[in-house]
Amino acid sequence: MRIVVDRTKCSSIGLCEATAPDIFEIGPDGALNILMDDVPADRRIDLEQACENCPTQALSIEG
Repeated sequence: MRIVVDRTKCSSIGLCEATAPDIFEIGPDGALNILMDDVPADRRIDLEQACENCPTQALSIEG
C-alpha cells in the first residue's frame, strides 16, 4: 500500500505527521516527506486517519 500526495494541494500543515510520525515528516524546507514507500497493510487505519485529518485533502491511499 502506498500514500499519494497531491503536491499542488499540500500546505505542509503537519497533521499527517502528528498522526503517523514514522510515515510522514515535514522537512526543514517545509515540504512533506513520505518516509515509507510501501506501507504495511496493518497501518491502513493510520493512513486513513491521516487522509481524513488533512485539511487540504492532499493525501490518498493507493493499493
